[in-house]
Amino acid sequence: MTVTGKVGLENLGNVLPHEHVTTDFLGAEIAPQPRYPRHMAITSILPYLKKLKERGYGLFFECTPNYIGRDVELLKALSELSGLKIVTNTGYYAAVNKKFLPKHAYTESSEALAKRWEQEWRKGIGDTGIRPGFIKLGVGKGPLDTIEEKLLQAAIILHKKSGLQMAMHTGDGEAALSQYQIIAAAGVDGKNMIWVHAQNGKDDERLALAQKGVWISLDGVSSEKLDSYVNMIRVLRENQLLSQLMISHDNGWGVEDEKGVIKLVPFDKGKNVPYQTIYNLLLPRLQQLGFTQAEIELITIKNPLKAYSLTP
Repeated sequence: MTVTGKVGLENLGNVLPHEHVTTDFLGAEIAPQPRYPRHMAITSILPYLKKLKERGYGLFFECTPNYIGRDVELLKALSELSGLKIVTNTGYYAAVNKKFLPKHAYTESSEALAKRWEQEWRKGIGDTGIRPGFIKLGVGKGPLDTIEEKLLQAAIILHKKSGLQMAMHTGDGEAALSQYQIIAAAGVDGKNMIWVHAQNGKDDERLALAQKGVWISLDGVSSEKLDSYVNMIRVLRENQLLSQLMISHDNGWGVEDEKGVIKLVPFDKGKNVPYQTIYNLLLPRLQQLGFTQAEIELITIKNPLKAYSLTP
C-alpha cells in the first residue's frame, strides 16, 4: 500500500526498506506540523528521489512515524513528481525517552490505540485518504517497559486484522528478543517482525532471531561504517541467512529552527549524500567479495518485497 494506492509486487526495481524524508525532532504535540513550507521541501528533496529512480530504485519505505514529522501529503507529491513509489506508516515511536509520544498513548488501552491506527488503515490518514502500508514502532534498549509493550500489543491487534507488517526501531538485541517473545506469545510468527536497526545488536543475536524468521534490517549504512556493515552481512551469508536480510541508509532531512528560520538539514549534518552509499559503495564492495547478482537481488529486491507485502 503506497501513498498513491495499492501496487503489485512485480517490476518495482530495487527497494529501500528504511529511509526518511523529513523528520521533526521537536517533540510530540508542541507545534503544528509541518513547520516548513512544502514547496521548499519538494525543491530540496525531489532531485535525490529522481536520482534513485534513475538508478533503478522503484520503492521507498518512509519510516517517520506520527508525532515526529510524518507528512503524507509531501510524500504523495514527491512520489508523483519522481515516479518513485513511497510507503508511509501508522503507529507510535516510544524510543528517546518517550519524547515523541502523544499524551493519549499513556492513558488509552492497547485496544483503543489499535482502533486509532486501524482508522488510518481503513479510511486514510486525517482527511488525506492516504493509507499506511505498515506499522512502525520505536523502543529503547533492554526488555520492553509497560508503555512499549502496550504499543506492541496495539500493533499486534492491528496486524491480525489488517496483515500490516510490524517494523520496530530497536535499541539493542535484548529489546529485539523481548519484542519477539511478546509477539510469539500472542501467536504471531517471527516473519511478521522487522528488527529495524539490527546493527545495534550482536552477530549471535541477529543469527538467533533470523533463524526464527525475524527480518534483519541493517539500517544506517554510511561510508564511515561501511566495513562493519560488510562484516555483518558476511556473517549472515556464512550462516545461510541472507534470506532474512535487508539494508537501508536511514537517511533523510531534519527540521531545524535557526533563529526563527526553518531549514531542512540532511541527517548527520550532510556528511553523506542522502540515499547514495548503498549503490555507490556497499553493493560494489559486496560484488568484489564474490556476492552473486542473485544474492544482491535477494537483499535489495526480493527480501524487502516479501517482508512488507500485505498478508491475508
